[in-house]
Amino acid sequence: MRKHWSVILACGAAILLAWPVSAQAQSTHPHTAPGATGSPAKPKSSAQPKISDAQLEATIRAKFAKSKSANKFKVRVQGGVATIEGNTEVVQHKAAATRMAKVAGAVAVNNKVVVSDAAKQKAAGNLEEGRRRVQVKRSEARSQP
Repeated sequence: MRKHWSVILACGAAILLAWPVSAQAQSTHPHTAPGATGSPAKPKSSAQPKISDAQLEATIRAKFAKSKSANKFKVRVQGGVATIEGNTEVVQHKAAATRMAKVAGAVAVNNKVVVSDAAKQKAAGNLEEGRRRVQVKRSEARSQP
């Protein structure tokens, strides 16, 4: 086994030594692109280009119009921050509105949606009850071997 590793290491070293290296490819700064001179290369940003507040507001309103849950909410956008207002009878609709605004491109969301007391009580009751398990009814008794 040692012979195999030494051959692999020797081949790897020979390849590295034979690899052509030009003077331009060597850089003193770790973030400088090969062949570049002067200042280091700027990392590319994965952020989407910013859109205007009016365009963002229109996009969010369009998403709300298509939705069954958020079509009655009001939205305002200022500085990329969406403010959502309204009332709902379902707890999940508040979170859905926040997700839709974020997906549309909002930098942050100020969710002022008010959930009704009945919806809060229903959600609390569901949490207290815990998971509902399916009960399987057997048609025949198991036979003993």
